[in-house]
Amino acid sequence: MEGPPIWQRLLAALAYLLPLSDALRFGQSLFAMFPLLQWFALPALPLVVLERAVPFGGLVLFLLLFLLVVRNPRVPYGIRFNVLQAILIDIVLVLLTLAFDTVLAPLGGGFALRTLSNTIFLGTLLLVLFAVVQTLRGKEPDIPTVSEAVRMQLY
Repeated sequence: MEGPPIWQRLLAALAYLLPLSDALRFGQSLFAMFPLLQWFALPALPLVVLERAVPFGGLVLFLLLFLLVVRNPRVPYGIRFNVLQAILIDIVLVLLTLAFDTVLAPLGGGFALRTLSNTIFLGTLLLVLFAVVQTLRGKEPDIPTVSEAVRMQLY
């Protein structure tokens, strides 16, 4: 078997629970229409509970992952790459959450807003599934712009 050992692949794939947990809020209307989609939320639920139980849990988790994993040269490159990529995707989702809460929420929950929210959730779900599959195969998930930014930070 070529590539990183299976334990490194599994740890690297776990990193993508971070953006999935933050994307769940965008899928609420989809979960109501298609209850089977809730199965995709199950792996991220422990992370959601942890983030809500600890004050500033999301920030604490971000700092821990960044300082203890990404900036630690003793951690294998594949794990560092995937964790940083998951963090960057999560940062985009946090910014989208802020935009929704401050700009779009006062407009109400109309059809266009639900459609945009569903699109963000489905896009994130597909991105996470792609990244997890590629990681478990032992390959770097190449996401345009994000992967390039990660490589610049790690080298």
